[in-house]
Amino acid sequence: MATALLPNRSHVNPEWYGKVEKPVFLGGELMKGPALGEGDGLKLPLPVIQTAIDPDIRYEEETKSVILTTPRKLVFLKANEKIAKINNKPTELLFAPEEKDGVLYLPAHLLEEIYGAKVQEDPESGAVLLAKAGESVQQASVQTSSRNKDAKVPLRTGPSIHQPILADMKPDTELRILQPAADGWYYVQMNNGYTGYVREKNVLIGEKRTVPELKLELSADKQKRMSKKINMTWEAVYQVAPNPAAIGKLPGVNVVSPTWFSLADNEGNVQSKADIAYVKWAHAQGMQVWGLFSNSFDPDRTTEALANFDRRLTTILQMLHYAKIYDLDGINIDYENVYTEDKENLNQFVRELRPLAEEQGLIVSIDVTPKSNSEMWSAFLDRAKLGEAVDYMILMAYDEHWAASPVSGSVASLPWAESSATRILQEDGVPPEKLILGVPLYTRIWTETEKDGKTEVSSKAIGMKRAQEIIAEKKLKPRLSEETGQNYVEYSDKEGLHRIWLEDATSLARRVELAKSLDLAGIAAWNRSFASDDAWDVLGEIIK
Repeated sequence: MATALLPNRSHVNPEWYGKVEKPVFLGGELMKGPALGEGDGLKLPLPVIQTAIDPDIRYEEETKSVILTTPRKLVFLKANEKIAKINNKPTELLFAPEEKDGVLYLPAHLLEEIYGAKVQEDPESGAVLLAKAGESVQQASVQTSSRNKDAKVPLRTGPSIHQPILADMKPDTELRILQPAADGWYYVQMNNGYTGYVREKNVLIGEKRTVPELKLELSADKQKRMSKKINMTWEAVYQVAPNPAAIGKLPGVNVVSPTWFSLADNEGNVQSKADIAYVKWAHAQGMQVWGLFSNSFDPDRTTEALANFDRRLTTILQMLHYAKIYDLDGINIDYENVYTEDKENLNQFVRELRPLAEEQGLIVSIDVTPKSNSEMWSAFLDRAKLGEAVDYMILMAYDEHWAASPVSGSVASLPWAESSATRILQEDGVPPEKLILGVPLYTRIWTETEKDGKTEVSSKAIGMKRAQEIIAEKKLKPRLSEETGQNYVEYSDKEGLHRIWLEDATSLARRVELAKSLDLAGIAAWNRSFASDDAWDVLGEIIK
């Protein structure tokens, strides 16, 4: 009976001992896949890095290339090549990435330089302990409760003196606390990778060490440009460039986004309609210029241009070239009509653009639609991932009822716009200080006719000025529709019943209040040419 009270003196090895030569641990957990090499030549398997550090690391099998992205760095590596490209500049590595048994291994020092991760290697056991940037590790050390200061303290497989011993630890042995004390035992890890339980009385708690984060330091100029609420309007540029002298004042507008750039072909080349005179005019008015870049709304061209790193980089470098020669302040990405299977490639494109744009001090924004089940217009947008990779996300909160809608209705009722914004904030975790509310400066005249007992619907888009002209011509009296938060008019003629949910000072003021109530980054209006003169004064309230 007495022997059952005695501590277990048997010794065992960790399960990985003798099976894994260089085990890798994160937070005390054994990762799947060993390390290679040692010291400066230490390399970690790509699957481990993707699990432990960055799930968005891209491996392109066709070219055996790896792309790492952070807000500051774009790193391009190839197996067995010591020359890497960091932000498109050739850089010689100490050791080349290496492929072994179908697994690619990357130099460990890159993780420290690119991600700020901490990599600690134990020369005796070969164990590698990883800690991510921002991760806090509670340090501790072994202390003996015996009068014999050299007495060793057992590390056990379980929280009981009857569990086998993994290691006999000397006093002052360094430990990491993996779990808070429970029932008098700590769950800890030694520097050699051994994890187990030690009695609370034998643990001396030390300092909590936090692995420093590599924070993105924005340039003073960019910080200044992003310190105010955004009041943006798009400038729709079709065949003829707008004459800046004919535009007049846009009071309160601090960003214009002309639709100048588009995807020209499958290789990622960019077509430009940019106009330096417009940029100079905008800057003279105190406005930033964010050049809009679209995918030409061509899904097949988009698939090809996003398919590999070389094509994506072609697009990025050309856009950055245009940004430099036209003195742009930012790039506004507008990808629409995209296959859902291209979702991850679009994410990657934006992740790759961000650090190179950051080097030029450019603001990067992306336009997204409200969430829906539409394959080509909504499902391809990974709003959570995109939100991490851009400075701003612009919600195009229109069209609730589109041109070919089978029923008449508002282009963007206030409740629908609010729901669209709230879903992105709550479901996708996009912070409000990144989200800009897109507002329409147009509406539709809906015409309803009865045919064979059914109501047929057609529509025509009109700007704010034209809507006001119709109201004056027809002597209509708008009434407020509480359901939509907009003024509404209707009239009949030989063509049928015409219905208009108005965009006017009332609806715009409510949209501004919505953006303010959600503490959004600002508003963006589509588009400048549709606005009535009083629209700018109302929209300008967003920056007050």
